[in-house]
Amino acid sequence: MTREELREKLWSADTFVDFDHSLGTAIGKLRQALGDSAKSPLFIETLGSRGYRFIAPVASSGGSPALPIEKPAGKTARRKMWLMVAAATASMLAAAAIAARAGAWPNWVLDQPPVINSLAVLPLEDLARDPDQEYFADGMTDELITDLVKIGTLRVISRTSIMRYKGLRKPLAEIARELRADAVVEGTVRRAGGRVRITAQLIQVNPEKHLWAETYERDMQDVLALQEGVARDIAREIKIKLTPQEQAGLSSARFIDPQAHEAYLKGIYFLNMRTALAMEKSVGYFNQAIQIDSRYALAYAGVANAYNLLGSYAPMSSQAVYPKARAAALQALALDGTLAEAHAALGLYRLRYEWDHPAADRELRRAIELSPGNVMAHVWRGEVLSVSSRHAEALAELDRALELDPTSPLVSDQRGFILYMAHRYDDAVEQIRKSIELDPRFAHSHAWLGKAYLQKGMLREGLAELQEAASLPAGDSPLYAPWIPYAYALSGRRAEAYRLIDIMKANLKTSLAKPFGIAVVYCGLKQKDQALAWLEKAYQERDPRIFTCSVEPAFDWLRSDPHFQDLLRRGPLSP
Repeated sequence: MTREELREKLWSADTFVDFDHSLGTAIGKLRQALGDSAKSPLFIETLGSRGYRFIAPVASSGGSPALPIEKPAGKTARRKMWLMVAAATASMLAAAAIAARAGAWPNWVLDQPPVINSLAVLPLEDLARDPDQEYFADGMTDELITDLVKIGTLRVISRTSIMRYKGLRKPLAEIARELRADAVVEGTVRRAGGRVRITAQLIQVNPEKHLWAETYERDMQDVLALQEGVARDIAREIKIKLTPQEQAGLSSARFIDPQAHEAYLKGIYFLNMRTALAMEKSVGYFNQAIQIDSRYALAYAGVANAYNLLGSYAPMSSQAVYPKARAAALQALALDGTLAEAHAALGLYRLRYEWDHPAADRELRRAIELSPGNVMAHVWRGEVLSVSSRHAEALAELDRALELDPTSPLVSDQRGFILYMAHRYDDAVEQIRKSIELDPRFAHSHAWLGKAYLQKGMLREGLAELQEAASLPAGDSPLYAPWIPYAYALSGRRAEAYRLIDIMKANLKTSLAKPFGIAVVYCGLKQKDQALAWLEKAYQERDPRIFTCSVEPAFDWLRSDPHFQDLLRRGPLSP
């Protein structure tokens, strides 16, 4: 309880009292009665400048609440303790009887168990205050969320939305309202001397009420079990009934080498930056974790996800990255067949490199079954459904992803991608503008908005958005590179489009240019033979964007061509 809450409960507003002295005296008497110590508390912990927290575990025996009170030494002390407990119990029973006769039960009697269907885990605060250790607190937050999203009946807000509140001092009620969460978990993490300590508290937000708090401390090699213990306790406190699969998922931690875990957390930290350079760094850290612990399944899944994303975001050939993604995902599943992250990574590989929509869908559905709150599994399954022309189902997946990650520009943007592929350009524009409101410097959103404008015939606006995308961080991606010359071609600036095509052809091995992108520009120029020839080359070279050609609006004018139809009919590519 905060000091202010204690003031309100103990002293009326019109009573003059030396608050600090009186509260300190009261707490001191409580500690004396319990045989407790302020320096090494067993029952009452002081939270500096905030208040006090009851930290002893609460157990139940025979249906009656009991506290684990250590017996004081000596017969007289023990008799005094039991007299105090008996007196306190009698007082509580008397108060309850009076309230019952008066028809005025207090709130603590009448309150029903909280109904919590959605939960936000706020970024854990690093008590070390060391910028070089930022990755550790972020990683622990990430892993706690990953454990909780395995619970199918609980909507757990994803890390992308959560991290927007890192370092902010907003009221909990405001954060919960923005995230549409019934409760929040907040806490701290501290690592020292080979041990890690997490404090966590669960707070209902409407009405605001502290439901539970606990402190956990273990050796670093037990850190995964510690996190699973926190997740299980949270599930118990909010009265979530776990299925056998969920119970197994929250009881499967093994000992982990602390150095391997630290390397893994650094890998996750850089992977989440979503830039080509950062993702290459993440691969190095994941491989470092694997070198230390060759059975670290999550590290293999991290490698797979990093290579999958590098295939789209970096100027690398598909053959250089996607086979590595496949090998890492399969190794992760060989070590742990229930690892949702590995199934999701294999699903994305099946989609973008093998062009095998049914196989990709199976893997992503399995990932969602194992971890219903895995946002990217929903997003990537939306891609699979969209390129299979199942746009309504695709939008349903993105709607679910937005429930889990309501302030993520990436998820909002991906919903715009589905609408664009469904040729619903006005809806796509409206959705992508929401993404830009969330993050005006997100290059992907500006690129998709520009493409939607081009298909609406708003050529000037479309080119402006594409140029804006290219000027932003991560705007130098193969995802965006071909669309500016495509816009030139549509706008009648054919000489500029041809000039850029020549540059792309001259730098196929070393730049952002890829065969699929060159085919896009030739579509803008309405050069059918060249467009088809470069699409064929993209197909043969496993260009990762080839999977979109079945629904990409830029190719609509080619759909009746027999060569294009044959390209679509060829089906999955072998590994």
